[in-house]
Amino acid sequence: MIGTPIEVPEGFALSTVQREGERGRAWLATLPELADELFERWDCEPTDAVTHGQVGIVVPVRRRYDSAPAVLKISFPHPGNVYEPDAFAVWSGRGAVRLYERDDARFAMLLERAGTGPGADSLADVEDTDEAVTVAGRLARRLAVPAPAGLPRMSSLVAEWECELRDEDRELGSPLPARAVAAAIGTVRELGMDQPDTLIHGDLHFTNVLRSQREPWLAIDPKGYVGDPAYDSITLLRTRFESLLTAPDPRAAALRRLAVFADAAEVDRDRARRWAQARAVTAAHWGLRHGDPAWVVKATEALADALT
Repeated sequence: MIGTPIEVPEGFALSTVQREGERGRAWLATLPELADELFERWDCEPTDAVTHGQVGIVVPVRRRYDSAPAVLKISFPHPGNVYEPDAFAVWSGRGAVRLYERDDARFAMLLERAGTGPGADSLADVEDTDEAVTVAGRLARRLAVPAPAGLPRMSSLVAEWECELRDEDRELGSPLPARAVAAAIGTVRELGMDQPDTLIHGDLHFTNVLRSQREPWLAIDPKGYVGDPAYDSITLLRTRFESLLTAPDPRAAALRRLAVFADAAEVDRDRARRWAQARAVTAAHWGLRHGDPAWVVKATEALADALT
């Protein structure tokens, strides 16, 4: 043992058990021993308290052999986390944190530490929304590189997406206007198959872009999807929802933010709008199904309709 076992944050443990049940409880019980094993194998030691995201813990560490700061990330085994290290390996530090070590069977990685410089730690701390969206768009452009074989192509999911849109609409009692659902299905049919063989982040929101000393900003937590870079537009609308909802013309405000992203990412504005609209429909369905706060669901429904 390296020393005192890591302390798993109580809130993370609670949410994991609520979401995953006994499987989550069993996984949580293994975390202290697993982290200790990885500290030894990758020759590092913890330096600060454990933090977490929705599905994984992050332990700030220092590599013993060169004193370089890094983080140990261990995620709950889930299909959405499988390709994260592959994306980091492809980017090799270009616009994203560097991957130092990986243990795919344990869903564990040793990564470059970012977000520790002076000033804004993530794009969420940048007050000027246009500036933050522009940074995210430019980063999306840098991350959009030719994808290797073996990563999931979103074009292969088109039939599944269309079925899900129809089924969720029916089972939830058609909560959104019919024209919004029809527009989302049209986007999936028309743009779903017409996607480049390009690696994209897949979940590019403000808190997934951290300040760094090596580069001004670096991405974390990619999904490792292959498809249309315009697909990431929705996350930058759902970040700071309140400013869109309170704008004199929410639709115009949403379209303007999409235009800022699209121009910075060098993607077609209308493709960005259509993907954002389709994904807003999906997000509204998901929120109703899984108990998102009512205001978030209503705001997402309004966004889906406004972008139709």
